[in-house]
Amino acid sequence: MSPGKLVSLRQMQAGQRGRVIEIRCGYGIINRLGAMGIRPGCTVTKISSMLMRGPVTIRVGHTQLAIGYGMASKILIELI
Repeated sequence: MSPGKLVSLRQMQAGQRGRVIEIRCGYGIINRLGAMGIRPGCTVTKISSMLMRGPVTIRVGHTQLAIGYGMASKILIELI
């Protein structure tokens, strides 16, 4: 995938970095992600993902987080 392309967090490859552009879900999930440091404008690095709709592991700053498959598919990322 080329830099500058918009993809969901779920579609990123392990080791890729990107900037959060938009979170397409309700206020409850947006607030929950914001409390974890995931908000538009922040930079995330995808660490890994599990097969068969398992959790997606990412790094935000110095923190490593696991996000559910459904949440990860609603977070739009611009690749760096």
